[in-house]
Amino acid sequence: MKVLRIFEKILTKAFLPIKANAMFFVSMYVLGVVCEWLTVPHNKGAQLYDNLYLELFLDLYVACVVLFCIPEKVRKWVKRVLYVVLYVVAVVDVYCFWKFDSTLTPTMLLLVGETDSREAGEFLKQYLSPDVLLSPVSWVFIVLILHVLAAWKSRFLKAKIDPVIPTIEPYLGIFVVGLFVWSCFSSFSNKVATAKIYSSNNIGDVEHTLTEPDRATFYTPIYRLIFSLYANSLAARQINNLVEEIDKVKVDSCSYRSPNIVLIIGESYGKQHDEQYGYFMPTAPRQIAREKSGLLVKYTDVVSPWNLTSFVFKNVFSMHVIGQKGEWCDYPLFTELFRKAGYHVTFLTNQFLPQAKEAVYDFSGGFFLNNPKLSAAQFDTRNSELHPYDDGLLSDYDKLKNSSAKYNLTIFHLIGQHVNYKTRYPHDRTKFYAGDYDESRPELSPKQKKLLSHYDNACLYNDSIVDEICKRFENKDAIVIYMPDHGEECYEGTRGIVCRNHSAAIDYGLAKYEFEIPFWIYCSHTYAVKHPDLYKAIVQARHRRFMTDALPHLLVYLAGISAPSYHAEYNILSPQYNENRPRLLKATTDYDKLRKGHENE
Repeated sequence: MKVLRIFEKILTKAFLPIKANAMFFVSMYVLGVVCEWLTVPHNKGAQLYDNLYLELFLDLYVACVVLFCIPEKVRKWVKRVLYVVLYVVAVVDVYCFWKFDSTLTPTMLLLVGETDSREAGEFLKQYLSPDVLLSPVSWVFIVLILHVLAAWKSRFLKAKIDPVIPTIEPYLGIFVVGLFVWSCFSSFSNKVATAKIYSSNNIGDVEHTLTEPDRATFYTPIYRLIFSLYANSLAARQINNLVEEIDKVKVDSCSYRSPNIVLIIGESYGKQHDEQYGYFMPTAPRQIAREKSGLLVKYTDVVSPWNLTSFVFKNVFSMHVIGQKGEWCDYPLFTELFRKAGYHVTFLTNQFLPQAKEAVYDFSGGFFLNNPKLSAAQFDTRNSELHPYDDGLLSDYDKLKNSSAKYNLTIFHLIGQHVNYKTRYPHDRTKFYAGDYDESRPELSPKQKKLLSHYDNACLYNDSIVDEICKRFENKDAIVIYMPDHGEECYEGTRGIVCRNHSAAIDYGLAKYEFEIPFWIYCSHTYAVKHPDLYKAIVQARHRRFMTDALPHLLVYLAGISAPSYHAEYNILSPQYNENRPRLLKATTDYDKLRKGHENE
């Protein structure tokens, strides 16, 4: 009997934290559920977080335990503060989802931080209209009103409920303990994944962690806000480092060896789908035509340092190369060197413009490009809007082409073949269909062949875009360099993978399909004639091993910029080029050793 009484007391105590904070528990549970239902993405296949009800119970129960340990007078004020914060964040989160099709993100906070009072006033006038009351946000207000009514009638409710509780308290205790244990087991993986996020040292690590299959789910507005604050704090460290170094960026001299330098950065394009490199479908007829002219020089052994766009951008823009001391943000950005040397620098991107609904991947890749101080230090001219297709960037350039600048660096950042493939080309430009792969890829299902046709159509459309860019410079003293950020898989071999596999372990298959990339240098006829030594060096270097983290050293050399951060050993055109530098994929795995091991098998 004594054991039963002791057990009964323990169970009763298990229910006490909820009993003491019943209004808080019930109202916040309802608010959490309502917010999650209101913010389920509209895209096909999106669904409610599968552990919502159990994990929300666990989180609120733990919160009630903490509140229960606080003296009652203090507890009341703590709960009032929590109510204000949680309701305000919920309203903002649901409002953002309704208005911008996205819940709270790091970019939203970044945009808020860069908004002055005038812009904030204009925003409020434009978006805070009466129709908010008829929007999904109204459900949050309904929860709040019900909460206020319940608090107003709390004495009446307590008078009705309190007499019943003592008789069922042990049973409620059993229920709470059972639910607590169950929720601990069901929520364990998400809690571990969340802890991993918050143990990251930089925003890149956060992004990489979020590519893992068991990544953390921030299923409530307050968690999304906390994550956004954390992501911004990590990005701020690297931004601050770069901003502090702006005035220290040094250029000794510049010969303006190449008056017009064009860099085209593609997206998600592996060699395996490039007709130039032997693909069986005609995905690059225009580039092949230019190659046959002798003015486009194809490089045969080039890899990307990462298979994530944001990591590639940081490594490609920084004068830092993998293997050097420090981080990418400890070194100057090549765009800063060009601008300081006197080049007019234009950046036209179809991906890295700050938007409210921007995912953490784009935030991570673009924050150092979009920070006002860093943007001003790097670029003279930028586009201001994104486009459904990359031909929009051509229009952007055509509007700017009357610039009187004598020396120009122009960077085109395409959306390229980024998933979803069928949205990356106009439908009237379709050439490949599922049936075209019946003989070449009979092992694929009709659905897989259709997806493959979308990807190849995107590759063919990309061919037209890079050709149009070349056309705009073929009558100038200009050199054009093309490289995609990384490769892409679309049912390569027997792997059955679409997009990319972000496994920490890199085998040769992963390296081949996701890190090997097309790379070429196109010289206008005028450029080839005026700079025969450079053209000859470009041709002679086409079979050299290269990794694109060293691209800035090639660009700086082509411009004739002399600077302490330039090193000839990383410049593929230099006689001092170190071809034996380890090409470390993800800064961990030697690509050439992987390839050699595969060839020896």
